[in-house]
Amino acid sequence: MKKYFALALATLAFWGVSRADNPIVQTHFGPDPAPMVYNGTLYAYVGDDIPGFDFYYMTKWHVLSTTDMVNWTDYGTPISLESFKWARDRAWAAQCIERNGKFYWYVCAQSNKNDMAIGVAVSDSPTGPFKDALGKPLIINGSWSNIDPTVCIDDDGQAYLYWGNGSLFYVKLNKDMVSYSGDIVTVPISVESFGGVRGNKSVENPNKDMYVEGPWFYKRNNLYYMMYAGMGKGGETLSYSSSNSPIGPWKYQGKIMENQKTNSFTNHGGIIDYKGNSYLFYHTGLLPNGGSYGRAACVEQFTYNPDGTIPSVSISKEGPKPIGCINPYKRVEAETMAWSEKCSISQNEKLGVYVSSTRSKGYIKVREVDFGNQYPKSFSASLAAGVDGGILEVRLDSVSGPVISSTQLPRTGGWDKFKTFTSELKHKVTGKHDVYFYFNGQNITLGRELFNFDWWKFQ
Repeated sequence: MKKYFALALATLAFWGVSRADNPIVQTHFGPDPAPMVYNGTLYAYVGDDIPGFDFYYMTKWHVLSTTDMVNWTDYGTPISLESFKWARDRAWAAQCIERNGKFYWYVCAQSNKNDMAIGVAVSDSPTGPFKDALGKPLIINGSWSNIDPTVCIDDDGQAYLYWGNGSLFYVKLNKDMVSYSGDIVTVPISVESFGGVRGNKSVENPNKDMYVEGPWFYKRNNLYYMMYAGMGKGGETLSYSSSNSPIGPWKYQGKIMENQKTNSFTNHGGIIDYKGNSYLFYHTGLLPNGGSYGRAACVEQFTYNPDGTIPSVSISKEGPKPIGCINPYKRVEAETMAWSEKCSISQNEKLGVYVSSTRSKGYIKVREVDFGNQYPKSFSASLAAGVDGGILEVRLDSVSGPVISSTQLPRTGGWDKFKTFTSELKHKVTGKHDVYFYFNGQNITLGRELFNFDWWKFQ
């Protein structure tokens, strides 16, 4: 039996049983990804589309993190429209940056004056809690173009905040990161600087592209980059310009992503280096029930050309290769996952974030779990159920792989009454595996909620 089990594992490993891991989060729609690296961890700040409406109906933002580029931990919603007394609607794209141990999250929202405004929230932690730093917008002037803020701190300490829809603007932020000096500057847009300009009918110098919205401003190897959503056939591209100065003049360089089957008219991206690799973040509407108003963050690895230009990047179902692994002998939050189906994320002040709304035949996939050379003997999980909760199965290397642990979950006294359940492993396991937490609703009405799941650990 042991020999047969080892052969089965070897066969699964040989065939590389896996599935798509883009988008990076599936429990909610998280568009407009803005990556940030801090203390060896990559964070992604995303929005929260509410599908089913013919508009970008968004009321809050989420924080995700990874150390291996394949498993992402969801920290829930540290800020929302309710966090800003001046905001009433349209919690659109945002970006967070660290300075002197503080984290500044620049957001845009429709103000109570019925225009778009840019505000800033601050925290001592990249995952919050955040609070409105000013109690009022940082940028408000009656314009509907005050959207999609992007921020970068130059090597000399000067911080710049860019934003804009249709037009591009910037200010120089003060060192406190919540005020600015000087006037709002409007960036000149031309065919030479951003590939095109609205209303251009020149035959000699026609549009190649056009700045639309969603700027992403950063510096790399003494070159300044401005990526943005450009205009392509049937939807937005990701295009970019570069400069030798943080305030231009800008020179149009071309399109990074176009003519991709994203199932979304818009695109909004971010670029960052992490652990020696370069990554492009973007969003698609490819999740079930997704679309232009139900978008989710994705990521691709790429390599700059020797001259610093950015190559064309295509979307993939697989996403980047792993650059780390999960230690199963330390507590792992259940909301850390590479892929999931038939479950969601909930949070409250007492418990924090946990996996909820699990349904029969759903699962959580965690990649690159490294059991090492000494096999574990038992598995523990923190679970809660208001009624008889079904079965949590631990499977290896595929959703239909060998079951190494099975926990029959009774009522725990309520959906928020978590208890730790421990079960002996059925097989010896060593080395690296993808681990699937499978939700078995045997003898339970199909579609009924099974249990909530907080954390897991092997012993």
